[in-house]
Amino acid sequence: MKFKGEDGEHFFRATLIQTLFYGIFSSWVLWVRENNGARNNRVDWHTAQWNLHVPMIAALFEQIATPHKLKPLDIDEVLNWTGDVLNRVDKDSFFKKFEEEHAVQYFYEPFLKAYDSELRKKLGVWYTPPEIVKYQVARVDTVLREELDIEDGLADPQVYVLDPCCGTGAYLVEVLRKIHETLVEKSKSALTAQHLKKAAMERIFGFEILPAPFVISHLQLGLMLRTLGAPLSDDKDERVGVYLTNALTGWEPPTSPKDQLPMAFPELQEEKEAAAKVKRKAPILVVLGNPPYNAFAGTSPKEERGLVECYKKGLTTPIDKGGWGIKKFNLDDLYIRFFRIAERRIVESGKGVVCYISNFSYLGDPSFVTMRHQFLKEFDKLWFDCMNGDSRETRKLTPEGKPDPSVFSTAQSPVGIRVGTTISLMVRKERWSKKPTVRFRHFWGTDKREELLDSTKLKRIDKSYNISKPDQSNRHTFRPQTVDASYLAWPKLVDLAAQPPNNGLMEKRGGALIDMDAAALQSRMEAYFDSELNWQSYESLGYGLEQPRAGIVPEKVRHKAVTIEGFDKNRINRYMIRPFDAQWSYYSSVPGVWNRARPAYWQQCWEGNSFFMSRFRSTSTPEGIPCHFVQGLSDDHCITPDNACFPIRLLKGSASKKSSKNHALALDDRSIKSTITANLSEASRAYLKSLKLKNPDKDVRTAEMIWMHALAIGYAPTYLAENADGVRQDWPRIPLPKTAAALKSSADLGRQVAALLDTENSASGVTSGKTRPELQVLGVVSRVGGGVLDPSKGDLGLTAGWGHGGKGGITMPGKGRMESRTYTDKETAAIEKGAQSLGLSGEQALACLGKSTHDIYLNDVAYWRNVPANVWDYHIGGYQVIKKWLSYREKVLLGRSMTMDEVEYVTEMIRRIAAITLMQPSLDANYEAIKTDTYCWTP
Repeated sequence: MKFKGEDGEHFFRATLIQTLFYGIFSSWVLWVRENNGARNNRVDWHTAQWNLHVPMIAALFEQIATPHKLKPLDIDEVLNWTGDVLNRVDKDSFFKKFEEEHAVQYFYEPFLKAYDSELRKKLGVWYTPPEIVKYQVARVDTVLREELDIEDGLADPQVYVLDPCCGTGAYLVEVLRKIHETLVEKSKSALTAQHLKKAAMERIFGFEILPAPFVISHLQLGLMLRTLGAPLSDDKDERVGVYLTNALTGWEPPTSPKDQLPMAFPELQEEKEAAAKVKRKAPILVVLGNPPYNAFAGTSPKEERGLVECYKKGLTTPIDKGGWGIKKFNLDDLYIRFFRIAERRIVESGKGVVCYISNFSYLGDPSFVTMRHQFLKEFDKLWFDCMNGDSRETRKLTPEGKPDPSVFSTAQSPVGIRVGTTISLMVRKERWSKKPTVRFRHFWGTDKREELLDSTKLKRIDKSYNISKPDQSNRHTFRPQTVDASYLAWPKLVDLAAQPPNNGLMEKRGGALIDMDAAALQSRMEAYFDSELNWQSYESLGYGLEQPRAGIVPEKVRHKAVTIEGFDKNRINRYMIRPFDAQWSYYSSVPGVWNRARPAYWQQCWEGNSFFMSRFRSTSTPEGIPCHFVQGLSDDHCITPDNACFPIRLLKGSASKKSSKNHALALDDRSIKSTITANLSEASRAYLKSLKLKNPDKDVRTAEMIWMHALAIGYAPTYLAENADGVRQDWPRIPLPKTAAALKSSADLGRQVAALLDTENSASGVTSGKTRPELQVLGVVSRVGGGVLDPSKGDLGLTAGWGHGGKGGITMPGKGRMESRTYTDKETAAIEKGAQSLGLSGEQALACLGKSTHDIYLNDVAYWRNVPANVWDYHIGGYQVIKKWLSYREKVLLGRSMTMDEVEYVTEMIRRIAAITLMQPSLDANYEAIKTDTYCWTP
């Protein structure tokens, strides 16, 4: 066996070690069973192959467990220790606690976690909880009976079952249990066990690519048959239908001469041929299991890589040409390939069932729209049990904020996996109806595995599901949608613009091009562009751009940058890395300096221009506000998943730029060879013309009017609540008011929001001038016990645990320190006084800000007093704004204490967000008025 590259070599060695140790463990289990009357005897690991009944396994073990093969590995002593440990086990106690067919499986995941946790993650080795396995098998059995009219379900001889990634055999064991249960119910025949053995050998199949779990699955099935009284015969070379093979290849007859494996290992050739026979000839009716979720970085044969090509059709084709207009997609996870294998196999059979538990991303993610559409064309009925537990989308919390762990969380692995999961069940009937029914339900919380299994006892289980209505307008999402018909008639953000948005910049240079300190950034970049500093001297500075990140050759990139561009102080600009977190960046258009420099975006970054920011779909729960406003450059992940920036106005042609005092780019009026136009589509222009408004190319306020109106709508809580499903799945759609007066009024509200989001300019009454009374008491920098703070004594060091360093330099959020409380009488009085000037009652103001408040700590000495709950929890683009900002300023990450300006900026941020939340009644009223009298949009 040969594997290419470092990962391949690591994979090979890990496989060898696993096979040795689990071969010994499995042999020991079998030896104990066969020597029940002589338990004082000792097992010798050297003769383990004598207890491994499958020729392939025995041969594999014999090939590697020889002195000649083991000596170079220097592990024979460790294997001796292994044998000694097993011989010291109290066998009676061990097998009393663990059933034989579960003992090896139960230990495999913890073993691999301890031996090589990274490989375990890459290979997707997770112990599937028994409730999940039992549920899937029970549902498949029911669907066979009720939908395909197979009265005996899995026990019917015509039902051929495949688990294409069987691992340690949990699903195959459960299938045989279900078959045994049915046979016993039908008859108490003394031949029942023989019927079960026949099924295990001839029509219940499993494929596995890793030798260790392959060994375990044979052991489990063999022990089960032995326990039921129908052991596999050594004399007849009987074996169960589990094969060591790559399930993603070999389904089609070879077009070239058959590859022969080394004659020194004929058993492997036999194994390959036996697996190929199942793939090409067995009439598979059921495909089920738990396919791996990750894409292993090993070899990927051409046949395997091509599996998902059909799921890519039309993804990047523009919408006006019949496609989906999706610029970026990801179909690399292995589970997608396993879905394709299952779908193709069942369609070829003409009828059948697919049941997988997998990553839930395909349920509604735009990348999988063609895949979903394909399923709708191939299957009659589809059920989806969404098990949630996602760390990014739901933060592993239920809608009520309670813990929502992964279903793979166990006592041995309490974290489980990070991605959310779903169980799919799809059936194709012999006479396909072409009118598929899609059912969907959620499971949440710590008891969802038990609740899932209990649901199989329901007499009418379909009633526990919601009906989904996937169609072209919602990208065939399997998630139920609550989208009003009026919402779908409104224009999308992209329909408003003449020029499509540009994604924010993507650095991928370890932060070398971004800094909180403009002077430090300038010093780094001056060294980078210093032509007199040779590569070795520059490299020794360790500034970050000398690292070969994201596929670049840094020395070549630097040479090109120095030659073509040179240092320009005017290219140091403010950079919105996240909402309310403006840092500094150095812009270079030379390919390779930035990972994605977005020159079309840079072209529109001139003084006087600004950008409406949004995204084409949501991936975060809560996402909060799906849009933002920025004056200049911003990061690709300023809002998630991909920040898209719509310039308010467009600079076309060519123009030179110069720097203004604050480093923003300004147009040099003496050398303009271009025109500035409003970034409005023809339909948008027709709309403005119908309202008899000024020419948007000549009048700046008219040019920005629709975008400011969109900002006002996007920040209205009622709009987001009423249209949550529609907003989540695509570009937000914006209702346009029918009158010029309504548009102007809405745009004025949007300008107020924009001013509060614009951290580069002061906001009167909020951050400058006389502070409004309700804001004056918010986010006050305070000392525990009263008194003054002294920066020279370290009083401003952020050490409360709001952030910490993760793997690869990633900053991870922390719990921090926060004390929740009610408002003091003084705070309440100030809020009520300020509310009056806003035309609100004190109760309305508190409803906007939150019924309770928090004191947010920097450290044991300093804190920000009175941060209202809704202000603290405020999310924009998937980020909890204030908490996210703090996580990057933890002293251990920042390397210093915060400055007074930084500490007081948090106060400013709190007050800006509070001012936005206090606008919510006005924003909602504006939305309600516009929605009842909306312009009829004609694209």
